[in-house]
Amino acid sequence: MTDDIQSRLDSIAPLIVDGSPHAVALGLSLISLTPGHAVMGARYDESLIGDPDAGTLHGGVVTALLDHACGMAAFAGFGAHDTPATLDLRIDCLRPAKPGLDVTAEASCLKSHGLVAFVRATAHDGDIDDPVAIAQAAFMITKASKAAQEKARRLYTEGRMS
Repeated sequence: MTDDIQSRLDSIAPLIVDGSPHAVALGLSLISLTPGHAVMGARYDESLIGDPDAGTLHGGVVTALLDHACGMAAFAGFGAHDTPATLDLRIDCLRPAKPGLDVTAEASCLKSHGLVAFVRATAHDGDIDDPVAIAQAAFMITKASKAAQEKARRLYTEGRMS
């Protein structure tokens, strides 16, 4: 069963970021996607600095990264069939990301049952034991999330999304 899920995850991987204009605009990248787990990255970019004096990434970039990674972990936790929507997202910002460093988010689906999945994630800039932020989230399969998934697949198949 895991191989089947991994095959689905591998086939959908091109849409993970390209299917989200927000993720594309922020330069988010998918590092790995396995059953119940996702690792994504946000490259340090001067256009995404939130505090010009400190040179740190804007907290919104870290928030978007955590939300996206959690969503991918939920998707993988659901068996890679349906794309979920964020139902609840709590983020605790522990410190600013260090200037010049990329941020990585590592997310795990703790449980998925029926239409809801529960996820936990950590964002760090190189040392997972010194997190930038941590998140806990719930995701749900909805009619709207299914419609968005189908639209992204159609656009990708038609070559209108690279």
